[in-house]
Amino acid sequence: MKNIIKRFFSRTLIQPLLNFLRQGLTPEKLSLCVVLGFTLGTFPVLGSTTLLCTAAAFAFRLNLPAILLINYFAYPMQLLLFIPFIQAGELLFQQTHVPLDLSQIFSMLIADMPGTIKSLWWTNMRGVVAWFLFAVPVGISAYFVLVPVFSRLSSNEE
Repeated sequence: MKNIIKRFFSRTLIQPLLNFLRQGLTPEKLSLCVVLGFTLGTFPVLGSTTLLCTAAAFAFRLNLPAILLINYFAYPMQLLLFIPFIQAGELLFQQTHVPLDLSQIFSMLIADMPGTIKSLWWTNMRGVVAWFLFAVPVGISAYFVLVPVFSRLSSNEE
């Protein structure tokens, strides 16, 4: 099983990233794709990340397939971090805790999407603020870690 997972990540994530470098994408641009793809991919508004990553790719003239690849891999983290970002937003704004879990949210969305969005709007926006306060410093730090890694991989590919 461990070998299957290793081959999956090698084939679907590592090799495509190396291919982007071989095709001429600079280590700086690839690092920015990875950082933005992952940080925007964890944005705590379900259903928004592909649009955000696409907008970022056009705004910063990044490789769209590269940023969307990372966005795809970030999706499980978005689901894992959704409730913690909401709770952090509640703490940050000293709001009462809204007892929700992901299955409740999905059930509410299926039953009444507009009503659910309306009732959870401010709760979610507080989660967005918490995400922003976390994502910006982590993203900047990750960028400065990834540039030398991709630079080294790029020079090894030549």
